[in-house]
Amino acid sequence: MLNWRTGAILLLVVALIALPQLPFGEKDLLTLLISLFILAALSSSWNILGGFVGHINLGHGAFFGIGSLVTRSLWLDQGWHILAALAVGGVVAAIVALIVGAPALRLRGTYFAIGTLALAEAMRLTVGNVLPRVSRLPGPELRVYDIEPRYYLALVVLALIVGVSVWLSRSRIGLGMMAVREDEEAARSLGVNVFLHSMLAFVLSAFFAGLAGGAFAFFHVGYYPNYTFGPVWTFDAVIVTYVGGVGTVAGPLLGAIFFVLIRDVLAANLVNIHLIIFGILFIAIVLLLPGGFVELLKRRGQRLIPAGASTEH
Repeated sequence: MLNWRTGAILLLVVALIALPQLPFGEKDLLTLLISLFILAALSSSWNILGGFVGHINLGHGAFFGIGSLVTRSLWLDQGWHILAALAVGGVVAAIVALIVGAPALRLRGTYFAIGTLALAEAMRLTVGNVLPRVSRLPGPELRVYDIEPRYYLALVVLALIVGVSVWLSRSRIGLGMMAVREDEEAARSLGVNVFLHSMLAFVLSAFFAGLAGGAFAFFHVGYYPNYTFGPVWTFDAVIVTYVGGVGTVAGPLLGAIFFVLIRDVLAANLVNIHLIIFGILFIAIVLLLPGGFVELLKRRGQRLIPAGASTEH
């Protein structure tokens, strides 16, 4: 089973890398995949704090916006290479998380969620007042615009976040984070530094959200700077993670595929009521599958294994 999964994952990675070079690698398909990669990356970054540690951050879009704004400013205004600008965007988002994390993580439950939401809204309004105009690519950049580098950048950002999530799920640090999620007092009694693990998750989550925001800034020709600070980015990430399976590595990926494909299909065919239908689908999935699509796959996997069969062979 493990070899089969590894082979399938490697085959998928090779296919995604080769896709832009294939005859059917059309721009519409690449554009759809870029949107999927960015949303999956953002959701995976939210999952580090919300899934592994259990702190529901409703201001996650602020770090997405910081990464986007810093990356685009350094790349277009200062002439930095996009990779350098992207890295700095992620670091700035992480620094902001480090600054606000100290007081924010003293809050618990609903208070933490409301506090982070208020912070994100304050940043959105501030950026909207300071930078009210739309940001567009200058003429020289627009003339050489190529979607392939945007595709590969978004793919690399997603792969990096997934790789770190896999490492966390198997590392001592990640296990400490999960212990905090299950029971803070019990984790503390076992020697787990609750605040340190929560802060580390908060900073990592913000850093990767900044990278996802930078990929978004590199992809789009024009957008309003305060748009990337909007609550829609946070709530999309939350929905995607819970639909796929919160606290799992594969959950945000499965949720992003469902979210993007269903959203686009419904929007194309049911323009006026697609949001209502999508909301009903989301509620039904959460009620029927509390563990998301990952839970469904586990159930099917258990059915495929004969009773009494050993999985260690």
